Amino acid sequence: MDKRAEQKAKTRKKLIDCALELSATKGFAALSIREVAQAADVTPAAFYRHFRDMEELGLCLVDEIAVSLRRLLRNSRKESMTKDVVGISDFTIESFLVYVNENSNLFRLLLGERQGASDSFRRAIRKEMDIFVEELTEDLERIAKVKNQTLRHPAFAAEAVVTIVFTLGAEALDLPKFKQDNLKKRIVEEVNMIIRGARVRIR
Repeated sequence: MDKRAEQKAKTRKKLIDCALELSATKGFAALSIREVAQAADVTPAAFYRHFRDMEELGLCLVDEIAVSLRRLLRNSRKESMTKDVVGISDFTIESFLVYVNENSNLFRLLLGERQGASDSFRRAIRKEMDIFVEELTEDLERIAKVKNQTLRHPAFAAEAVVTIVFTLGAEALDLPKFKQDNLKKRIVEEVNMIIRGARVRIR
């Protein structure tokens, strides 16, 4: 990568980082191009060399969140594939809370903009949440098959799990790490209750 391309990549990354930091305190929808450019120490004209408008920047952020979080959760589920369909949750949720702590601004953005002002922003987030549900549904079905178990409405179970994990996971943003063990246990237990309830008992 030549120096010009390297500098352009650094400026783009700085704009993204500044937008994340600002959105954590006031919400992405309230940000302006001038604010983000000023925080990144560039001119508004320089902003337009990287993004068409704030909406394009926001969609880039959603994509960054989704790709990184899906990869982490996918890897954690693969590592726990030898466990029972109920036991998968402990390792995955622990990985999820690590992500929340290490990427708090990204996670705040994802949570805060689900009801944001931009239609395309909301659609992008809904699309990513649907992908989380689809991937978890496939994993639950696969694990149940390996363990010779049957799940009733696995897609509904996966949707409920994703909703609980994201909703309760948000509480981790305001908790010191030493208090998060209880939160993790709470999430794991609620997730396991959903999965146990989805299992069909063969008489």
